[in-house]
Amino acid sequence: MEFLDTSHNAALVFASLAVAIVAGFTGLTLTKDLSQQTLAQKKLTVAMAAFALGGGIWSMHFVAMLGLQMPILFYYDAAVTLASALIAILIVGVALILLHFTERSPTIVVAAGALVGIGIVAMHYIGMAGLELCRAVYTPGGIALALVAALGLSIAAFWVAYGTRTHRSILLGTLCFGVSVFAVHFVAIAGTRFVAVPSFSELGPIMSNEVLAIAVILSSFMIFGAFLWVGVTFVTTPASVADEPVAPLPEAPPTPVPDAPVRIPCERDGGKVFIAAGDVALIRADGHYTQVYTDEDRLFCVWSITEAMKRLASTGHLQVHRSYIVNPAKVAAFERDKDKGRCTFASAKLPKVPVSRSKLKAVQTALGA
Repeated sequence: MEFLDTSHNAALVFASLAVAIVAGFTGLTLTKDLSQQTLAQKKLTVAMAAFALGGGIWSMHFVAMLGLQMPILFYYDAAVTLASALIAILIVGVALILLHFTERSPTIVVAAGALVGIGIVAMHYIGMAGLELCRAVYTPGGIALALVAALGLSIAAFWVAYGTRTHRSILLGTLCFGVSVFAVHFVAIAGTRFVAVPSFSELGPIMSNEVLAIAVILSSFMIFGAFLWVGVTFVTTPASVADEPVAPLPEAPPTPVPDAPVRIPCERDGGKVFIAAGDVALIRADGHYTQVYTDEDRLFCVWSITEAMKRLASTGHLQVHRSYIVNPAKVAAFERDKDKGRCTFASAKLPKVPVSRSKLKAVQTALGA
């Protein structure tokens, strides 16, 4: 088997890295303030981010492939090439759904990063399967190295970007994502050899490099356009308040009427509802916002944990931990464990709430424990 000599156009190699970084910035910035959006808006934004990140993976790959130079003419199967793009977008979409529509935890962040890594590798090898008049020959070591690089770098990218949703973490996550897509491609190519094939084995229409270049230019144009769109918001929003909630228009005087019942503004199914303070079992911090738990529901609230405690100070609610507020009337049991504690509730749907050492005495006094 005679392998073909290959080389790369340096300008297109650097262009492929730029496309990957721009796509990463666009996708990660699009999802920055999802907690402020309605459910329908969240779904649309996640879909747009999946197209940006998945499309960026595809565009980076084929910009780099346009830079691949071999001593023969070679073409691409349009059906396989399109399938490789759809695979990348769908897998990235699943990862974003995990991150933004489930309880985000370290396990979820790692799983999402791993999914994106698998998506990068799947897109690469499916895209390579679309080559016509030449065939890629792989080694097990090359495939294994590409997979390890994809998983490690993608998990690192999402761990950085979703550890804390700040401008700095998004920029660092962007660099990690761009480098991961770029590195995986060239690590995989380094372990690949090419041989000439005498005939076409087409599944769909055949594309030349010129036609592929038009497709890549169009996809890159959309990605760079979206980059400019999200970049304006990113630059004009101060980093210190980038993830702060936009203050809602007051629907009542800022100073509550004496003896008026405290109501907590929450979101349910894209609409605003007000929950009476007495119906709240616990409130949990969620970044700059909070999650409000009743006996049956969990709802999103734009108040921070500090703001919630300030508003509920007169209702008897207790801040038992820097991230938790409880309603003593809803606490069914208190358990002490050395210098810490834990509150449990009658409803099985409610989580147990930790009590920090500094709050232990006040909680015991309030609960008569």
